[in-house]
Amino acid sequence: MFYTLLQLIILFFVIFDPLLSFVVFFGATAGMSPLEKRRTAMLAVIVALAISLVCLIFGAGILKLFNTNINDFKIAGGIILGVLGVQMSLGQVGSERVMGTQRSAKAIASIIATPLLTGPAAITAIIITVHDYGRILTAVAILVVLIITLIIFLQAPHITRFTGETAMQVASTLMGLITLSWGIMFVKQGLGI
Repeated sequence: MFYTLLQLIILFFVIFDPLLSFVVFFGATAGMSPLEKRRTAMLAVIVALAISLVCLIFGAGILKLFNTNINDFKIAGGIILGVLGVQMSLGQVGSERVMGTQRSAKAIASIIATPLLTGPAAITAIIITVHDYGRILTAVAILVVLIITLIIFLQAPHITRFTGETAMQVASTLMGLITLSWGIMFVKQGLGI
């Protein structure tokens, strides 16, 4: 059970990609006061948690509502994860979405919450993992990852002293490759390979 939970934590850490979101968060909140930065971080994580809970509780119902099944969803989700993984590996995800928008705390938090933290790939992964591993393990894994994400956001000034944007991009590229491999695995599972 611990090994499965660890796998799920790694999966959601890779899919939520708090390091990519951190780079966006750091750049978008550069002109904010420390209090505004904390509020933005808290709001982003709370919204991501709310979206995750909706998918956790109603994910299977969403499938029934749209007359599809888990294997079809695994294939579709695997394709989304694959595309996201390629984009992350090539450094093409995220920062341009925030930099062109209004820099209010709510606007930045909402963009970081979704699509960066809980985008289509995360929603897909939540629905699939609830089906495969159950709600409790999935919920614990998501909660652990979002707590880690909040800590990363709140420690932004300290983290950037030790790492530059290049290091963050390298980490995001590696996570992109892992995301791509999870996408391939989901497609193979959906096809029964």
